[in-house]
Amino acid sequence: MSDYIWFEGIPFPAIDYQKEIIGEIRDKFVIRDEDTIILTYPKSGTNWLIETVCLIQNKGNPECVQSVPIWDRSPWIETKSGYQNLTNKEGPHLMSSHLPFHLFPRSFFRSKAKVIYVIRNPRDVLVSGYFFWCNTNLVKNTDSLTTYFEWFLKGN
Repeated sequence: MSDYIWFEGIPFPAIDYQKEIIGEIRDKFVIRDEDTIILTYPKSGTNWLIETVCLIQNKGNPECVQSVPIWDRSPWIETKSGYQNLTNKEGPHLMSSHLPFHLFPRSFFRSKAKVIYVIRNPRDVLVSGYFFWCNTNLVKNTDSLTTYFEWFLKGN
């Protein structure tokens, strides 16, 4: 698999991720007490949960979900566009992340922010990830499930 940037042993898709921003997020990004973070491993149902939380926050009114793109309703902390969106917007924020513990914003550990952490069966993550990456141009070498499985087992 290629087309990744590596930051402290973790691969990130080269699109919309920058090493400098990932480091700045960890060291300088401020998570406020009133923020809510959806934290998941990739392909674990993140978008489903974002939709559900947005509907709860809007008392079931689907207007926001239907009219505002998902990346505006719950920006990804670690992406360049998500980081800019969050730093320029008043809170409280709903945000999403796939960041591992050691790269997560340090300010979170001093805050009272709420986290919704999703864990999915690794076999389901593997199959979902394989078919997702096969249908994008973001990752090369998803030729076979066997190749992807070996790559997945290495922690990528």
